[in-house]
This record gives sequence, C-alpha cells and structure tokens, in this order.
Amino acid sequence: MPETVWVGPAWCPEQGRLDAVLAVDGRIAAVGGAAAARAGQPGVQVVDVGDGLLLPGFGDGHAHPLFGGLEAEGPAVSGLTSVEAVVAEVARWAAEHPEAAWVQAASYDSTLAPDGLFDARWLDAAVPDRPVMLRAGDYHTAWVNSRALALAGIDATTPEPALGEIPRRPDGTPLGTLREWGAVDLVAAVVPDRPLEARVLALERATRHLAGLGVTWVQDAWVEAGDVEAYLAASGRGALHCAVNLALYADPRRGLHQVEALVRLRERVRAHADPLLTAETVKLFADGVVEGGTAALLEPYQGTGCAHTGMLVWAPDELAAVVTALDAQGFQAHVHTIGDRAVRVALDALEHAARVNGPRDRRPVLAHLQLVAEEDRARLAALGVVANAEPLWAQLDAVMQDLTVPRLGAERAAAQYPWATLTALGTTLSFGSDWPVSSADPLEGVAVACSRQTDARVPAGGWTPAERLGLEAALTAYTRGTAHQAFRRAGTLRVGADADLVRLDRDPFSVAEPRDLDTVRVTATWLRGVPVGAVRGG
Repeated sequence: MPETVWVGPAWCPEQGRLDAVLAVDGRIAAVGGAAAARAGQPGVQVVDVGDGLLLPGFGDGHAHPLFGGLEAEGPAVSGLTSVEAVVAEVARWAAEHPEAAWVQAASYDSTLAPDGLFDARWLDAAVPDRPVMLRAGDYHTAWVNSRALALAGIDATTPEPALGEIPRRPDGTPLGTLREWGAVDLVAAVVPDRPLEARVLALERATRHLAGLGVTWVQDAWVEAGDVEAYLAASGRGALHCAVNLALYADPRRGLHQVEALVRLRERVRAHADPLLTAETVKLFADGVVEGGTAALLEPYQGTGCAHTGMLVWAPDELAAVVTALDAQGFQAHVHTIGDRAVRVALDALEHAARVNGPRDRRPVLAHLQLVAEEDRARLAALGVVANAEPLWAQLDAVMQDLTVPRLGAERAAAQYPWATLTALGTTLSFGSDWPVSSADPLEGVAVACSRQTDARVPAGGWTPAERLGLEAALTAYTRGTAHQAFRRAGTLRVGADADLVRLDRDPFSVAEPRDLDTVRVTATWLRGVPVGAVRGG
C-alpha cells in the first residue's frame, strides 16, 4: 500500500484544523508540516483536498444494513404519501412478479392512517390471492393482508400475544396491523427466508451505499443467526464496503438459555478473521416505540384509551440477569431505550452487571434515549454509557406531530432527545441513523442536530432549541463518538489512528444556516487509506 498524503484543509475533533495528513500502511503516520513534507517524494500519492474539507470517516452507531439493502427487493413503498399510493405500488409490483410467493416491502409511513392503524382489506384489493407483509418505517409494526393473516392462523379467536398487540375490528377480527414482535412474528414465522444470495447482494448494496455517504464503520443493531451466515458469505466475497460490527439479538423469550449460542456465533465471526467484520455486541430491547404506544414510560400516555405506561420487553430482574451474564462473557450491551422507564430499567441492569462482574472497559450503549428522566441523566456518564442518538428524529415532522406529541403531551414532548444536556454532564454521544428507518446520510443528521428544524426550516428558532448542538459537537458524535462506541482506533486524525477518512466538497463551517448543512456533499471516502464507495449524488 503506497504512502498517501492529503494536502489541504482538514478538521479533527481533537486537534482542530490541520493542513496535511499522511497515511502509511492504512494508518495515519503524520499530520501538519511533517505530512506535507512527504508530498512530492518518490512513491508518495498526493490527494488534493482543494476547496473541500478532510474529516475522519463517519461512523453509524445504530443501523440495519441488511434491512436497508433488502428494501430494494420489493415494492418501493418508502416515501409514498398516501395509502392509495402504497396500495397501487404493491399492486404494480405483484403484477410484475407473479412468481413471488409473498409480497414483502418496507418502510411505509405509519402516519398515513389514523393512529397508525391500517386495514388488511386495503391490501386485499391489490393482492387478493397471495400474502402481503409490509413493515412500517419504525420496523416495530407490520401491515398485512387477509391472506397473510390466514396463513399465520390469526383470527378473532387468537389471544393477544405476549410482547405484542393485534388491533381488532369491533367484531374481534384482526384489522391487519400488528405491533411489536409478539404479533409481527406470528406472520414472520410463516414467511420464507430470503435466499442467501439475495441477502449477500443486499449487504453489498447497503455497505456500498453507506461508504458513499462517508460511513466507514456501522453498527448493525439487530442480527440473528441466519444474518450471521449472510455476513460471513458477504465478507468471504469481499462484498463489505465498510467495517461492520454485528449486535447479536437477544430474544426476551429465550432468556439466559441463549447466552451460550450467542457466544458461539461470536466465535464463528472471530474465527473468520476479517478485520472488517466483528460481533462483539448483543442487542436487547428494553421497550418499543412511542408511536405505537409501546415505549415504556414512567407516567401514562395521554389521549383516549392511552391510560397505560407502555411495554417493558424484559422484566427488570430478567434484564439485569441477562445483561450481567452477557457482560461476564465480555459482550458489549446495546440496549434499545425509548421511554424514560426503559432508560431507568436499563441503567439499573448495567449498574447491576458492573457491581457483580467488577470493573472493566464496557462502553455499554443505550440507543435512542428519546426520554430520560432528569434524575437519571447524570447516571449515564457515571456508568460510562455511550448515548447513541438518531439526530433525524429530533424535528417536528409528521410522525412527531401526528403520533408522538399527542401520546406524550406538550411537557414531555418538549423534553425529548436531551443531547446537549447529556453531553454537558460528561456523557459520550454517538450518532446513528437507524437506517432504513431514517436516512443514512450523516450530513442530513448533522443539519437536524444543529438546527432542530424540518426540511421546510420550521420552527424558525428550532424545536427544543436548548438541545441543539454546535457543528463541532455534531461532527464529533459522528466521528470520535462512534469510534469510541466501536472500540476502534479511528474517529480522529491523530498519529496511529486508522486512515478512515472522508472528503467533503466544501467546508461545513462556512455554511451560514445550520439547516443548510445537508447541502454539503461527500466526494470521496477512504477505508484504512484505500478509496471506497461511490460519490453521493446531488
């Protein structure tokens, strides 16, 4: 691998402004004058940053690459703005693919029907003879047709499942919307597995997309045993275009019995010995989502029929026990925590694990952190928790206005996503996308993190403006923050760090309005000094 020197403006979350960076054998070997002195020397490749800006490569601390890559395999329902448009797209795709035994797609907009409730009969009109399963943009909800319900054996006599909800018509028959795993899995269990080849192609497509956005490492935040096989196959073919850590899914219905199986999966990935692929993390869900009324809250939801506090996926003592057992095996915990009660229960579990197993560098991750009670906020830093946040969610979009705020009420809604508060308390913040739930583009996330505004630039001063971040803090969350989460030697331009780099077409610090930061473009990405990915389109 030749020496490469990048000449021109650069920025590092630790060193600030630099004017040259040198990489040797995939690692940063010098910066500033010592790096610039290598330009023009025999065998040294020179990259002119020009009018752009060189940064450490972005990380994505919480995404679902396999889900994202597979969305191209079915009807293109993401982004459609009416139920009629979704139904028409499903009908079109089904007509063009008569060989498909199932029609599957994601991510439909759950705000298109009142209270997020979609009727099976709407899909029956498009595809009456084959089962249809669509996942909502939150991936916690599904919309299915009558044929899918019948194949899954879901009817008026089906009891409410544990860890799930089956909304019904007045006569008790299932409506066609399924919420959370206990319900969604009743249908998912009868859906045939995607062929291995399709999953490998999905991973190639997904990681190429991420690399083109400047992402050099991604946390896949929900990986089951069959997904590990797809990752190993993709790795074997050289089809991974960014580094990936797999968060192996811990099923609440299997409890402690699954720990040994998770260890075996990790050992399979370790034995594969690809530096781009690791499996050092376990994903646990503490609760669901506010939009479905399944996030676990300390106080009841608001609105008609909402006098409940949501759903804890694990009982508190069970979560503490499994986190402690996984921690004893050296796993990093990555816990989905939306509601303030879920955050508290997860913090209690992490505290218990540390007390039982003793000190070590754990870097546990709490993902999303939509609501954090004031009395729990300082606990994150004290426990060394990495606060993983999805910046695109912190805006008054349709989901927030139509589903979230009515369920929380004004006071709690204004306390969502307290990133500035958490960082001021010393918590390490990492950013992610939850792609394909929201866009994987870090620059779109930076624009919202710094403005708290929608695409239409509303509200004028930003929503919950006290929690806006400065540009340096937002970029740090996508670089050093995600690298810290990943235990990676990256995220900075310090000597010895991996040469994971991204070049922007212009300096984002020169952009006058924070919401316009998403107009900055990635022009090149390097993974350990090697160019990867495609240029992001305009």
